[in-house]
Amino acid sequence: MRLLDGKKVAYVALYYDPDVYVNAVEVADAIGMPHEQVFKTLVAQPDAGKPLLAVIPAGSELDLKALAQAAGVKKVRMATQADAERLTGLQKGGISALALVNKGFRVILHSSAQQFAQIGMSAGQRGVQVVLAPADFLRVTSARLAPIASQKHENEPLS
Repeated sequence: MRLLDGKKVAYVALYYDPDVYVNAVEVADAIGMPHEQVFKTLVAQPDAGKPLLAVIPAGSELDLKALAQAAGVKKVRMATQADAERLTGLQKGGISALALVNKGFRVILHSSAQQFAQIGMSAGQRGVQVVLAPADFLRVTSARLAPIASQKHENEPLS
């Protein structure tokens, strides 16, 4: 949040119990926001180079082919939770592009974010979400917009 303060970005911090609300859909419910307006950050690894941060709506799943295309690489794979934590230095639930600015990660934000005045996402610390304008997120993180997610099917587990 210091980054946002330093860049004079308007935001609201919302707090929840990270031991009770463990996935993005549960966090969205806990902070009272629609699932499609709360975004989760996933770490994906291209065949070569620095990992990518894919920022997608809580109730959706990452389309790896679309992410690879948006990043201009042949193929990407999801990082395991252990790899994501090791690569970012952050814990699951606290991985955020906002906490990784200037660390060399390329950030791709799902294009649906444009339809909202405000979106929520991890502040980079478990138990804290920030709500800010998508344009501010794009500016601060140098993220690109691309359609990189699809809706989960009803009987799929939530992540």
